[in-house]
Amino acid sequence: MEEPQSLRALFATAKDNKTALASRGDTNTDTFRDDVNSTIAKFRECQRQVGILSLFSSNESLDDVSTGDIPYLTLDYHLAELMQRAPSSDRELVLRNTLEQYENFLSRVAEYGLLPGGDKKLFDQYLANPPSFTLAPVNDAAARRDIKVTRFREEKELKQKLEYLSRNEARLQSDDDDTRRLYLAEVQLYTHQTFQALDLLVQELSILAAMRHAPPPTVPGDNDARERSNLGGENFSDRLDPSVSQLLRGGRGGPLLNTKGRPMQPFTLLDKRSQLQQGVFRSGHNLPTMTIDEYLEEEHRRGNFIEGGGEQSGIIPEVDEDDLDKADEETMKAREWDEFKEANPRGAGNTLNRG
Repeated sequence: MEEPQSLRALFATAKDNKTALASRGDTNTDTFRDDVNSTIAKFRECQRQVGILSLFSSNESLDDVSTGDIPYLTLDYHLAELMQRAPSSDRELVLRNTLEQYENFLSRVAEYGLLPGGDKKLFDQYLANPPSFTLAPVNDAAARRDIKVTRFREEKELKQKLEYLSRNEARLQSDDDDTRRLYLAEVQLYTHQTFQALDLLVQELSILAAMRHAPPPTVPGDNDARERSNLGGENFSDRLDPSVSQLLRGGRGGPLLNTKGRPMQPFTLLDKRSQLQQGVFRSGHNLPTMTIDEYLEEEHRRGNFIEGGGEQSGIIPEVDEDDLDKADEETMKAREWDEFKEANPRGAGNTLNRG
C-alpha cells in the first residue's frame, strides 16, 4: 500500500530534528526539552500512521515489503534513542520506556529475518531475562574489552558500507536494488547499536535500583563521643600533638553544637582572631614549655637527683697523700681488684663462644 506523502515528509522532518538535537549544547534549557518532546511527538505520529496503513505484518516476509517502506522499520529505534536522551525527573521510568522501544525494534527486525545468528542469540538472551542482559560478564574486564573492540570494528565496517551505498544519490534513485541494500544496511547498523544501548541501559537500571534500596545514612548520636570527634573520618589525624585548630578548642575535635543547638562539649569564648594570628608562624609540632635549667631545677625539687659527697654523688674524691690510713686502704682495694682480675680473666664467664 502506498503511504501518504505526509508520512514520508513527517518521518524526514523528525529525523532531521533528531540529528540537530544531537549536536546542541543547551541540553539543560526549557527550549531543548520542548524540542525533544516535539520531535518525540512526530515519531509517535509516524508510528500511528504506519499502524493505520498496516505497512508491516508478521505473516509476510521481507520480500513482501516494498523498498520505500523499509526505512519505517527503524521508527522504534529512532524513538528509543531520542527518549534515552530526554530529560526527566524519573530516570528509571525513562529507561524502561526506552528499553520497550528498543525491544519493539528488535522484534520487528527479527520477524523479517534481519537478525544474524549472533544477534539472534543475544536477543533471545535478553528476552529470557532482561535485567541480567549483558554483552560480556561485568567482572571480566578482559572479555569486555575484547567484545568492545570487536563490536567497534563491526560498527565501523557497517558505517563504511552505509557510506559507500549512499555516496551516489543519483544512482540510488534509478536503481531500486541499490536503494534497498542501503536501507537494509541502515537497519543492520541500528541493530548493532541497539544491543550496545541495551547493555548500558540495563547496567544503569541496576545501579538506580541499588541506590533506591540502599539503607539511609545513619545519624551519629549526641552521646557518642567517637562519632562526634569523627574518629577515622575525613578530619581524623594520627598526630600525637593536636593541630592549631584543636589547640584553640582546648584539644577537642568535632563541632561545638549539634543540629538542635545543644552544646556537644565544654567551650570557652575567646578572642579567636588574635589567637590565630599568634599561631600563624607556629611550628608544626609542640615546642618545649621549659628550658633545660628549669627542667633540672624541677627535677631537683622533686628529689630525682642523688645528693651527697664522695661516691654517693658518682664523683670519686681525690685521696689525701698525708692520710696514711686512707692511702693504705686504697692500696688494699687496688690489690684486691688486681687479684680478682687475675682469678677471673676477661671473657671467662662467656660460655657461648667456647668451642
